Amino acid sequence: MKKLWGGRFQKTPEKWVDEFGASISFDQNLVAEDITGSLAHAAMLKKCGILTAEEELKIREGLNTLLQKADEGALEFSVDYEDIHLNIEKMLIDEIGPLGGKLHTGRSRNDQVATDMHLYLKNHVGHIIELIEAFQSALIEKAEANVETILPGYTHLQRAQPISFAHHLLAYFWMLERDKERFQDSMKRINKSPLGCGALAGTTFPIDRDYSAELLGFDSIYENSLDGVSDRDFILEFLSNSSMLMMHLSRFSEEIILWCSQEFKFIELDDTYATGSSMMPQKKNPDMAELIRGKTGRVYGDMMGLFTIMKGLPLAYNKDLQEDKEGMFDTVKTVEGSLQIFTGMIQTMTVNKDVMKQATKQDFSNATELADYLAKKGMPFREAHEVVGKLVYTCIERGIYLSDMPFGEFQQASTLFEEDIYTVLDPYYAVEKRMSAGGTGFKQVEQALEKAKACVAAGVC
Repeated sequence: MKKLWGGRFQKTPEKWVDEFGASISFDQNLVAEDITGSLAHAAMLKKCGILTAEEELKIREGLNTLLQKADEGALEFSVDYEDIHLNIEKMLIDEIGPLGGKLHTGRSRNDQVATDMHLYLKNHVGHIIELIEAFQSALIEKAEANVETILPGYTHLQRAQPISFAHHLLAYFWMLERDKERFQDSMKRINKSPLGCGALAGTTFPIDRDYSAELLGFDSIYENSLDGVSDRDFILEFLSNSSMLMMHLSRFSEEIILWCSQEFKFIELDDTYATGSSMMPQKKNPDMAELIRGKTGRVYGDMMGLFTIMKGLPLAYNKDLQEDKEGMFDTVKTVEGSLQIFTGMIQTMTVNKDVMKQATKQDFSNATELADYLAKKGMPFREAHEVVGKLVYTCIERGIYLSDMPFGEFQQASTLFEEDIYTVLDPYYAVEKRMSAGGTGFKQVEQALEKAKACVAAGVC
């Protein structure tokens, strides 16, 4: 079969070579973007007098027919035409005749594919931002129901201090807010048009790149044609931002997995987000959280793959850049799916408030309250730390907790202790009194919730 680019060639590749070099198996994901870009290009060619109004109308009608068929899943792509661009061009020529070949005037597949990917990420990053906001709203809703739910806070995965469960959930809200801000900022780089850069040097035709950029909703054009066709920074930035987001989701997944274990029992996942065992009938496995944790490595791999591809490429376009798409598609699918899964998982999970509360009474996470108590009465904190450390050691030896210790023994440790010490040791009191800005005190958490809701409503903090 004669190639659309085959004028100077006397031989055609063997079929297996064609299949190895073709990208249509995956870049057909860009079909809507490719046709949309072509519609703008045709309109620009008419404006500049390169196409007549009649020619542009016929091309536009043909492209819209293809777009409708694409929506219906009725387009058949062929490896013989390598990529999405040549497939669509061949289909357009079949639809409207040789006039379809005029559409390629003043552009190259090099600027065409770059335009397609800018349009693709523009659409999907906008959707990812919406999904992040939906997840944030789910966290707010669950946090509002658990402001005064207390559980042990951890450092080194050892119980540290009691905190509000809402406070813990809101930590992820603010991580997601930073993720959202990164995606929002990346739109400045995504929203640039390379269309009209040609193969690498622009074109001799009197085109209007600003006009086609405006039609496609881009904010500006690439100022350098070499840069326009060879830049993949916008994809690398997307992959980097996605890796950061997935890292946050993976951390949260790890906690979900721990919390729903028999050892913790802090939460129970809805059956929709868990699976069973083919051998052990009692099992309820947090498979969705585990999958998200695992898929994080997949996204990291997509990012590192493209960084490695790009590191040695001279300007401008090289065939290596065909490998820029599959990782991008994979990451988009993974991120969008992970956010949707996590939102539902948080919305439907059961919080075992009594189990969480009981856990705070069976540890020494209130020890800091004793040290603070003595410090507020004038004892240097380092001395107070040592006094309380010895009390904790005594309790461990006896198999009791600080709240079980007789008052007389507190006074033996320090005369600064008074009978209100048992109130101070209550985990609820310990959480309630932590009123520093950004702390876990209930009033601080309520203020944080109001700010979080305002951020979601405004779309930005």
